[in-house]
Amino acid sequence: MHAFPSPRRALAALLALPVLLPRAARAQAQPPLVAGAADLQFALEEVAQRFRAETGRQVRLSFGSSGNITRQIEQGAPVELFLSADEAFVFRLHEGGHARDRGTLYAVGRIVLFTPPGSPLRTDQGMAAIRAGLEAGRIRRFAIANPEHAPYGRAAEQALRAEGLWERLQPHLVLGENVSQAAQFALAGGSQGGIVAYSLVLAPALQGRGAFALIPDSLHEPLRQRMVLTRRAGPVAEAFHAYMQAASVREIMRRYGFVLPDE
Repeated sequence: MHAFPSPRRALAALLALPVLLPRAARAQAQPPLVAGAADLQFALEEVAQRFRAETGRQVRLSFGSSGNITRQIEQGAPVELFLSADEAFVFRLHEGGHARDRGTLYAVGRIVLFTPPGSPLRTDQGMAAIRAGLEAGRIRRFAIANPEHAPYGRAAEQALRAEGLWERLQPHLVLGENVSQAAQFALAGGSQGGIVAYSLVLAPALQGRGAFALIPDSLHEPLRQRMVLTRRAGPVAEAFHAYMQAASVREIMRRYGFVLPDE
C-alpha cells in the first residue's frame, strides 16, 4: 500500500519547483558543445573567436581523438557538432542513428615529421632521417598518436610501414592519446621527434619550437575530414556548421595547412 506524502512534504515539493525550472532553462541556454579532432585545436579556436565576433553567438569547444569522441557521442555525450579527422567515424555515427546525415567534407589533413631543437634527425631528409637515426642508434623516443583511435596516428603508422620502418621503430614509440598530445611528446625531453599534424606545427604556439617536413601523402590513406550535426543539434550549432564553409573560414583552414575539398 502506497502512503500519501504529508501536506508539509507536498508543500516543500511545490516550493522547490520554481528553483528547479530556472536551472533547467539555464542549462538549455548554455552554448552548444562542438567536438573537434585534436588536429583542429588551434584552427577551430580561431574560427570560434571570429564566429563570436561576427555573429554574437558562441560555442563551447572540446578536442580529442576522433575515435574517442565518436564513442562518447554514441554513449550520450551532449555534442551538437562533430568535426572528425576521419570521415569513417561520421559514417558510423550516421549509421548508428546519432547523426543527421553523412556529413560534409571540410578538409583533407597532412602529416609531418617534426623534430625538437637538438634532435639528430634532419627533417630535410624526410622519412630517410628516421631510417638513418635508427641505423645510428640515435632514436630513443619517437612520438605518434595512438593508431587505434586517432586518424593521424593511423596515417603515421601507414607511412612508417610504407617505408619499412614500423617494426624497427616499435621499441621507441611513445603514443599520444591524440595528435596534439603526440606533438607535446615529440617536444618533450629525451624525444628525437615524431609524426604529427601539419596544422599543429603551423600554429603560433609551436612555431619556432622545432623543425618539420611534410610527409608525402602517397605514403598513407587520405585524411578526409568530415563534420556532421548530431541529433542534438540546435540553431547555434547549425549556424556554426554553415559558418565553417564561409570564405573567411576557408582562408583560416588553408593557413593551417589543410587542403580544402575543392582544391
